[in-house]
Amino acid sequence: MKQLLILLLFFSLQTFEKLLIANRGEIACRVIKTCKKMGIKTVAIHSDVDANAVHVKMADEAVCVGPAPTSKSYLNMDAIMEVIRKTRAQAVHPGYGFLSENKEFARRLASEGVTFIGPDTHAIQAMGDKIESKLLAKNAKVNTIPGFDGVVKDADEAVRIAREIGYPVMIKASAGGGGKGMRIAWDDEETREGFRFSSQEAASSFGDDRLLIEKFIDNPRHIEIQVLADKHGNALWLNERECSIQRRNQKVVEEAPSTFLDPETRKAMGEQAVALAKAVKYSSAGTVEFLVDSSKNFYFLEMNTRLQVEHPVTECITGLDLVQEMIRVAKGYPLRHKQADIPINGWAVECRVYAEDPYKSFGLPSIGKLSQYQEPLHVPNVRVDSGIQQGSDISIYYDPMISKLITYGSNRAEALKRMEEALDNYVIRGVAHNISLLREVIIHPRFVQGDISTKFLPEVYPDGFKGKCFWLTWEKHEISVKIFSSVCFFFRIPIAKSKRSSWELSVHLGDGIYPVAVSKHGSSFFVEVDGMKLKVTSEWNLASPLLSVTIDGTQRTIQRISRNASGETSIQFLGTVYKLQILTKVAAELSKYMPEKAAEDTSSILRSPMPGTVVAVSVKPGDMVSEGQEICVIEAMKMQNSMIAAKTGKVKAVHCKAGDTVGEEDLLVELE
Repeated sequence: MKQLLILLLFFSLQTFEKLLIANRGEIACRVIKTCKKMGIKTVAIHSDVDANAVHVKMADEAVCVGPAPTSKSYLNMDAIMEVIRKTRAQAVHPGYGFLSENKEFARRLASEGVTFIGPDTHAIQAMGDKIESKLLAKNAKVNTIPGFDGVVKDADEAVRIAREIGYPVMIKASAGGGGKGMRIAWDDEETREGFRFSSQEAASSFGDDRLLIEKFIDNPRHIEIQVLADKHGNALWLNERECSIQRRNQKVVEEAPSTFLDPETRKAMGEQAVALAKAVKYSSAGTVEFLVDSSKNFYFLEMNTRLQVEHPVTECITGLDLVQEMIRVAKGYPLRHKQADIPINGWAVECRVYAEDPYKSFGLPSIGKLSQYQEPLHVPNVRVDSGIQQGSDISIYYDPMISKLITYGSNRAEALKRMEEALDNYVIRGVAHNISLLREVIIHPRFVQGDISTKFLPEVYPDGFKGKCFWLTWEKHEISVKIFSSVCFFFRIPIAKSKRSSWELSVHLGDGIYPVAVSKHGSSFFVEVDGMKLKVTSEWNLASPLLSVTIDGTQRTIQRISRNASGETSIQFLGTVYKLQILTKVAAELSKYMPEKAAEDTSSILRSPMPGTVVAVSVKPGDMVSEGQEICVIEAMKMQNSMIAAKTGKVKAVHCKAGDTVGEEDLLVELE
């Protein structure tokens, strides 16, 4: 009898037998994990370059839908619909991006009796169009930002509207999201330029170049409310996520809850988010984004009718599986929880780990093969949502995200401390990555105090991110630690087995040259640098990329990156990669006589700062250009970047044309 009741309960809660994930990478893997838990078979789609991707291997079935460009694969509705018919998938989860907010895709699925794991086409249309959504928000008594509620026709009209609203203004794609097709303009010239770039990016990313303009709220916080609604009129708000740490209008670090909101403001924002969801008869998981000023006034920004990238932090503090809830709602089940049931248990922080060089505009894309990859899953309360593995390729065609690194703690301090440890233990080789930036952000005094806004990065790093520069602040203890870790790597064999007991070396670090004395006493080592002596112990294992050392009683994790025959060594310490040169005293004396390589005159040449595709070239040989004039436009991961002249001069040679694929540091244009 008991077994019969269990079987009846199981079948009464059944959802779908087979589900297709119309996405790739980490979000496809995330959906597959929940489907496995629910007993649902999965179908993965992939482009030809993703044939060996992790999500393809995880799924029960996988079908290629076209070549690498997204327009021919992950946005190819005809090919995806054919796979759905072929595999007889009963439902489709779109993840985020790609077709997740495409009403035509949802309509085509409905016409063939396939369930879309998301809201209906009416809600997608209403909330996906920023102009219509703003009008609906006003009618639902949701606070909105002053602006122009129509479609901007051309650059001249954009300038006229911007003047009427008053600078600064935000120009953004009506059908956009994820920071694409979005520009801030402070004057007429920036408005014209912003209109051009935003419309091009919008057309490339969303197939819709319509733009709107609204007042730019200077120095705000970006706080969003997670909502969950069913087909029976029930809707909940699942607390907030703080998403103010951004670069190029794209989120970098998120957390839940926010340090800024009090219970009254949280409740007011949640109730307005639910009111908007009910106004469009929303059913599924969705997110209502707000801008919040310093006085806790909040304004509707947009509603994303899909699962957000940063949803894991909400799952950590509420205990809900949002993908599972989406699938249940799509099948027609009512919500299992009431508003009073939704807790805030602890604190969660998410860092978006990107294959990007953070020293270039806080992150320009990097491509390549992951030659070594090790996630820090041994650290307690760490979650890594990724779709790659050692040997995976980070390509020019897709978003450069490597993973979402999430840590959880009973309070914010605990969650941040675990994030420090997780970042220190995250091994990524083969591509540039932004771990150095992430680690500096989470330990910065302003961030720790909760004093943040969407301007955090440019305010804290007005000259761009430079990493942790110990030699500038003269933190002798940390300099000694780095020098010691480099010295350990210098010997290339476990030091503990060396017959020598002392060494005198010269270490070049930054602009400094440091005489170093290393001595061994039993199982411990002493490093003396500039009068400071440190005791260091460790279990030496130079085969591992991670070196855990105890320095005067403090545990540190150091990563050894590389070393060459000339003593040049790279290590990663506290997130930042440092290049040092370690020489014996004799070699250091002789190195003074080595000729130095002449520096390249970068003012006369223009090199690509990232891998990408040349969208436009504005000059030809013989043209005169002015300093700051646009030379060409490079698109990478659907973001367009204007390349400008570093000086006034005549164009000597042009080495690229529209449509060319270029690599990082490829020569584009030469000036005389």
